[in-house]
Amino acid sequence: MAKPSSDQFSRRAFLKGSSAVAAASAVVTSAAAQEKSAQSSQVIAGETTVSLNVNGKSMTAKVEPRTTLLDVLRYQFNLTGAKPVSSDGSSGASTVLIDNRPVEAAVTLALSAVGKNIQTVESLAGDAVPKAFMQYDASQCGFCTPGFVVAVRAFLNRNPNATEEQIRAGLNGNICRCGTYANILQAAISIAKGGQNG
Repeated sequence: MAKPSSDQFSRRAFLKGSSAVAAASAVVTSAAAQEKSAQSSQVIAGETTVSLNVNGKSMTAKVEPRTTLLDVLRYQFNLTGAKPVSSDGSSGASTVLIDNRPVEAAVTLALSAVGKNIQTVESLAGDAVPKAFMQYDASQCGFCTPGFVVAVRAFLNRNPNATEEQIRAGLNGNICRCGTYANILQAAISIAKGGQNG
């Protein structure tokens, strides 16, 4: 059998060449991925200045990586509607809207809200929800009320014709220690039934 000449195609040579190319590509890809990861996960240390869009206005705050959105709203922007009732957000008293979704400002880092639209209860002054809360006497001590108002508005924005059962389920993330649930429920039902969701 004739021995293949050096210029003929060899499976062994092909595999060696392919392996070298694959290894080189993997090294380049891995290096690029590590560099991209390092850039995207840069840790901010110490205090930094950020701009937050709150109730349609651009506002500047000084924050550290651990600063919560609730702290910024209350102590730098003087928007005290959202309440620091629970540090784990379980009460719902610090509910605000971020990009139209209800979130707990007490457990949301201010840095994570940069570039997003933040809406607090103060922006709902002329809304149907606080009016219904007054009409149905849906507050007592008032600590839970702002969070409930925001939660009701967010829920009815998504479910304008909600039933009583849907409203009960939709508001289960907010707690009223005074027990005014029946009145809060009636206020929300009146809006859903009356079509005052504007």
